[in-house]
Amino acid sequence: MSSPQSSIEPGAGAAGRRRSASYKWVVLSNTTLAVLLATLDASITLIAMPDIFRGIHLDPLQPGNSFYLLWMILGFLIVSSVLVVSLGRLGDMFGRVRMYNLGFVIYTAASLILTIDWMTGRAGATFLIVFRVVQGVGAAFLLANSAAIVTDAFPTNQRGMALGINNIVGVSGMFIGLVLGGILAPIDWRLVFLISVPVGLFGTVWAYLKLEELSTPMRARIDWAGNILFAAGLILLMVSITYGIRPYGGAATGWGNPVTDALLAGGLACLISFFAVERRVAQPMFKIPLFKIRAFTFGTLSTFLSAVARGGLMFMLIIWLQGIWLPLHGYNFAETPLWAGIYILPLTFGMLLAGPTSGYLSDRFGARPFATGGMVGSALGFGLLMLLPIDFPYPLFALVLALIGVSLGLFASPNRAGVMNSLPPNDRGAGGGMNQTFQNSAQVLSVGIFFTLMVLGLATGLPHALAGGLEAHGVSRAGAERIAGLPPISILFAAFLGYNPIAHLAGHGLLHGISAAGRASITGRSFLPHLISAPFQKGLHEAFLFAIGACLIAAIASMSRGGLYRHGEDPGGEQQVPAGQRRRVLASGTVRER
Repeated sequence: MSSPQSSIEPGAGAAGRRRSASYKWVVLSNTTLAVLLATLDASITLIAMPDIFRGIHLDPLQPGNSFYLLWMILGFLIVSSVLVVSLGRLGDMFGRVRMYNLGFVIYTAASLILTIDWMTGRAGATFLIVFRVVQGVGAAFLLANSAAIVTDAFPTNQRGMALGINNIVGVSGMFIGLVLGGILAPIDWRLVFLISVPVGLFGTVWAYLKLEELSTPMRARIDWAGNILFAAGLILLMVSITYGIRPYGGAATGWGNPVTDALLAGGLACLISFFAVERRVAQPMFKIPLFKIRAFTFGTLSTFLSAVARGGLMFMLIIWLQGIWLPLHGYNFAETPLWAGIYILPLTFGMLLAGPTSGYLSDRFGARPFATGGMVGSALGFGLLMLLPIDFPYPLFALVLALIGVSLGLFASPNRAGVMNSLPPNDRGAGGGMNQTFQNSAQVLSVGIFFTLMVLGLATGLPHALAGGLEAHGVSRAGAERIAGLPPISILFAAFLGYNPIAHLAGHGLLHGISAAGRASITGRSFLPHLISAPFQKGLHEAFLFAIGACLIAAIASMSRGGLYRHGEDPGGEQQVPAGQRRRVLASGTVRER
């Protein structure tokens, strides 16, 4: 029998190691801080983007500068998606805590360097993008190993609660970053990066002093071919997405662009070759046999589909608020980034409320009922968003966001716990990294899908509405047609960045010669929102229909995971327990019936 001051946790590599009973809470606190920092930095620059580009004196809406805008948005997510599986595997091989601690160092150092960008223009933007990528490398180290470290530290009957807190704080960080960026960037854009430095330094020292290696590192040869093919495939696919949402020729999107097609084909070819290599090498990076575990396979599929549905939601809500609703309700365009983040907070509150609770309950009843119900609730929430008018009453909008937040919280925590519980101890780094990679890459894919659907919806009605509205206020036909011929993505990005789209894109020449009243009307807060509402709603409905489909398929996948499932120490390795039967979970992790 263990003493009150210590506990014995077999099954996590160093079986039977005695340690302080409070150690698991140290692990949870430190890894939750790390995950919060990593996910917060994925979104904090979104709202801060106007101040960042003004600070380095670069107009992101000029056609030649769209590359910098897109890579500032997506570069962090792309690199963390590409590396997280490899770094999880390295954690299994050389020590999860060692890799995790290294991630804290890289992340903190990159955050500090980002604050000292002395250059302007394109050189300044390139500097920021390069070190955002380095910051993403550090975040990938943290994300790849945090779930495995938590799983090692907690007994199986508490993992759902622990992973629930860890995961849901991470998901919420994406939305907290929006508000934080909106508060800090107007003071000084460098604060957006500087705020991570003292917190990262504290987390680094804390991790090096307190975290212990509970896993048993299994040294193996590095799968160089697999790593290179996987990284190349994901990078090519994700770069193709950035080209796909940019206009090409006379088309509103770039999906017919030969460069886009070549990148897409090259990415798919690399990934197909990667899977062929992984089936043949003795010690693969991507452990394909893990997909024989039913709970892992369907949990990971659910993770991917959920992230596809959720990833683009944040962008659509921000554009909806910044481009239409907030200007119609008296907010200047420059104020809209901060207020958009604030008005989205009910979504965050819903996730924070439901996540830890559902994680705790999943320890007893399994992941399936909560994760499945969460995806059904998310689909319902997207459907309710479709029913709202473009100029909605905010209390109703807030209730729908809270429903989606609660639903995502119901799904995320139990699903992550179900995936991690299903993995053998020595494969938790690799398996957790695989799951995280599917989630991160799905978010980038989601942005591409949502923006594409939105742009295609706008392209059908926006040019005619813009031309007619401008001519009605005295703009020449040639000038009106020039503005109406601009790619719809330009209007979306202008609204997203908190610019007055017409005033910014039109230039002074377009407004020369028309009356002062006409000029004031065109550049006022309500002109564009009224014009864009109908075509925007069409694009929004198409994006939300896609999200509903993804959520419902995720619910089916989650239902297919089976009942409560934990990797045990019986000779068969795992046991499957129907959810309706009574069960007792031993400290060793084996599930037994009684």
